[in-house]
Amino acid sequence: MVDPSLLDSLDGQLEWQRELYKHFHRNPELGLQEHQTAARLETELAALGYDVQRIGGTGVVGVLANGEGSVVLARADIDALPVTEDTGLDYASTVEGVMHACGHDMHMATLLGAAKVLAENREAWSGTHIALFQPAEETAAGARAMVADGLVDKLPRPDVALAQHVMPVEAGLVGTAAGPILSAGDSLKITVHGRGAHGSMPHNSVDPVVLAASIVLKLQTIVSRETMPGQFAVVTVGSSNAGTAANIIPATAELRLNIRTYDLALRKHVMASIERIVRGECAAAGSPREPDFEYYDQFPLTDNDAEVNARVTTAFTEHFPAGQVYQATPATASEDFGAIPGAFGIPYSYWMVGCVPADDYRKAVANGTVSSDIPANHSPFFAPAIDPTLETATRTMVLAALAYLGKSN
Repeated sequence: MVDPSLLDSLDGQLEWQRELYKHFHRNPELGLQEHQTAARLETELAALGYDVQRIGGTGVVGVLANGEGSVVLARADIDALPVTEDTGLDYASTVEGVMHACGHDMHMATLLGAAKVLAENREAWSGTHIALFQPAEETAAGARAMVADGLVDKLPRPDVALAQHVMPVEAGLVGTAAGPILSAGDSLKITVHGRGAHGSMPHNSVDPVVLAASIVLKLQTIVSRETMPGQFAVVTVGSSNAGTAANIIPATAELRLNIRTYDLALRKHVMASIERIVRGECAAAGSPREPDFEYYDQFPLTDNDAEVNARVTTAFTEHFPAGQVYQATPATASEDFGAIPGAFGIPYSYWMVGCVPADDYRKAVANGTVSSDIPANHSPFFAPAIDPTLETATRTMVLAALAYLGKSN
């Protein structure tokens, strides 16, 4: 068990963390443009005694070596979203059309807070702590950028990787789970080809609008008729575009899809089914060209190692009061964190931290209005409660690290 006195220093640094959080929230930057954010992270890590380097453009990594022992990598994402804030907070975004609407500002403040606790209590642990701040999570580009820039060769090889995310559940609660905790996510642009004609002469056309509509309807059968009951899959057609005028049948139509799965074999099956259906409908319509498929914004499955999850969960349950740590269910959101431990070939654990004021959340639960009354991540109204979220999430980052770095381990 981790000595709880190690976390006593948190009380003296929470105001510093609150100001950090508000600073990051006021000054959001989009993925791979986090230049000011990265500079501030470098300054803070260097002041704590970490060896700091840039990896992947705006990615920042600090390494604190403290004798023999395990090497633990803890990751926070740092990018914001193209969302116009509507929270009314006195520390609201000062950047037009950009907002930390997903909690990455909280992730940065809590990982910096954990780094400070570890840096100031080196006598209580042994090993190496890596604080990794990753850009461009929202577009699934940041982890890949860091890996492509030599992440694996530039750092000590970690034994384990750790990460967390604030979620719209009751603040102070911590959710852990073995196995899939976030879905794999894939976006897909499909272009189907027809033959354009005047709107008054449809017999001269191969109408891609009708073709696209037929495809959209047929795609609904992948989940309803091709996926085993009890298995999870989502196939969403989020965009359908064709034509520019009422009296012109266009030559092409474009569909944009989003796919979510927890099982990699099912993911492969869903993709194959989409392509089969699209090709089949194009052939049936007499399309003059094969359809085009472009996959993008692809997020790996976040699949927690059972042994790491058990070790981290034990550290949490031994520290927090009974009932504060719960068994999380897999979320249908997606995330690119897994690409980092994947590059090293190491196990990892990823957990959830609640961020909604307890009274608000319990009232919404009682009224059955959670989905309508509680702003979720990516909402312009998303505003995590600084307290107790900041302290809880800092404690989890310290406790998880010490589950491997503590001198009793």
